[in-house]
Order: sequence, then structure tokens, then C-alpha cells
Amino acid sequence: MKLKLDLHDIYNRGDQIDRALRDIIQEAVRIKATEVEIIPGKGSGQLKKKVLRFLDQKEIKALYHRIDKDAKNHGRLFVYFRWK
Repeated sequence: MKLKLDLHDIYNRGDQIDRALRDIIQEAVRIKATEVEIIPGKGSGQLKKKVLRFLDQKEIKALYHRIDKDAKNHGRLFVYFRWK
């Protein structure tokens, strides 16, 4: 199962961005999703950096397997989960 989070609507609201990211990661763990697509958009890259900093937190990093940056569209990130 794949989940998708588009951050275009809340790009300038830091607290809502963190809440949305935390919610989508928790939902992925709850339903054992294999992939989460996060769309920070292209722009200046600040939102993408914020998302990557969030995903790099120790307690969040323990939940997922790896992150991929889309080679064809630098406005997308993929977070992959591995379940036993």
C-alpha cells in the first residue's frame, strides 16, 4: 500500500507541516504501508530540506527503511518501509 502527502497547501506553516509529516508516518506504520510519497514541491528547496531534517530525527528514522529522491522530479521524496 502507498500513501501520499502533498505539502503545497501548507508550505509556509511549520507546525502544520510537522504535524502532517508525523501523521503520515504514523499512519504508514499503523497500516504497514510499503511506501509514502511526500511532495514538498520544487520551489527554492527549503521545504524539502525541512522534510529531510524531520525524517532524519532519531525516533522517526527508526521507523522507516530508506528514503529516495525522485531522479526525474526533484519535488518528490519517497520513504520506504520494510515489514517482517
